[in-house]
Amino acid sequence: MNAFALVNARVFDGWRLTEPATVVVENGLIASGAARGERIDARGAVLLPGLIDGHVHVRSARARDALARHGVTTGLDMASWPPELSASLRGAPGTADLRSAGLPAIGPEGPHARLLVKEPEAVVTDAREAEGWVAARIAEGADYVKIIMEAPGGGGLEAVVAKAIVDAAHARGRQVVAHAASAGAYTMAVDSGADVITHCPRGAAADPADVTRMRAEGRVAVPTLVMMQGLARFFGAQGADGAHGAHGAGGAQRASGAPGGFAGSTATVAALHAAGVPVLAGTDANDEPGVPFQVEHGASLHQELRLLVEAGLSPAEALRAATSLPARHFSLGDRGSVEPGRRADLVLIDGDPLAGITATEHVLRVWCAGVEHLAA
Repeated sequence: MNAFALVNARVFDGWRLTEPATVVVENGLIASGAARGERIDARGAVLLPGLIDGHVHVRSARARDALARHGVTTGLDMASWPPELSASLRGAPGTADLRSAGLPAIGPEGPHARLLVKEPEAVVTDAREAEGWVAARIAEGADYVKIIMEAPGGGGLEAVVAKAIVDAAHARGRQVVAHAASAGAYTMAVDSGADVITHCPRGAAADPADVTRMRAEGRVAVPTLVMMQGLARFFGAQGADGAHGAHGAGGAQRASGAPGGFAGSTATVAALHAAGVPVLAGTDANDEPGVPFQVEHGASLHQELRLLVEAGLSPAEALRAATSLPARHFSLGDRGSVEPGRRADLVLIDGDPLAGITATEHVLRVWCAGVEHLAA
């Protein structure tokens, strides 16, 4: 039996921070009862549930392991193909666990079709194709469905097609995540009925009516502020909606490093949070060639937490955005909190994250389903 006990740990259980306590782990799960096996003295350090990055792109074991090294024990991949790739990266002990959307649905002429997604099967132009397209993704192992919304007239999915895909996915018990990186695309994503909207507008903030609808209809936001900030600096304030949240698709629009349209992104997050829309932490971590801004796997989630706090979340709310809330809203009922019966996805950090969210950057040790991650 694989068993150990962490003693003298202050525990952020997914909701609040406790006084020093003992956390018992047996066979990959958090257990109740007396401590068994090795005793590990945390010396007052803070124990967190394993962090969940709500938007990543993982195409190698190196990227997957980088997540774990920084305390990200679950990554929600938002587009991956072929299906054999996703399957090959799942299930390894002592490293991050992955979920995936598989192949995303795109329009025929948008930036994603031009620059990133070269699989012909990704293009959906007829609402009558939606049911078969969704069935194929589920057969390939997709845990949820991803649609790419571009600004109106930007060559993305037509509204009727997006709605048909959402309806088909819901009929098969799958959530839908919609990419939307401009105010116009955000409105289209809300109109589609997607459950989760990832990214947030750069430039103009989201329409307040869309924020109101998201709250009323139980939608969830994954703003990826670290990506939006990087894109704002890369492209400057001007440009058309582009791939992976980019506005524009070429270096000719590169700015001198000014923040550009990032104020619209932070204003959107502030409005979502104030309205009571659940905001989840996600980074768009990627190392894809051709993407205007590559976000580092693992380390970027700590940057995202800082940006969420700067946008108006409290440190405790930011921690929930990377632990208990994504577990709840992506139906990951076995993780996201430190309590008996949950996976022993655990991160020991040096410092109090409620006093300063940057404490999460000081990772001491990481366990993935009870197996310690040992960096190569």
